[in-house]
Amino acid sequence: MGTLVAWLTGGATTASSQFALAVGKWAVLALTISLFLLSLRRSGERAGRLAERLENQEKANEIQRKMLEAATRRPHDRDELVERLHNGQF
Repeated sequence: MGTLVAWLTGGATTASSQFALAVGKWAVLALTISLFLLSLRRSGERAGRLAERLENQEKANEIQRKMLEAATRRPHDRDELVERLHNGQF
């Protein structure tokens, strides 16, 4: 790492190169923070999409459960249908 810094600064340790080194450190820090925040935002969006998908799946399951319950209460043959119609239960 020290070799890389020496190469980037030209091997000189003057005040201007120290300033450039400090600016570089702050730039790297800013880049790191911005990438972290971007990653956090993307994971939040992904979690939101998964939550929405789960909510839609739960609604679909509830509707299917109601349909299955209604199917169990249906008349099994014509005679039972006629009986229900006469009794006014349909």
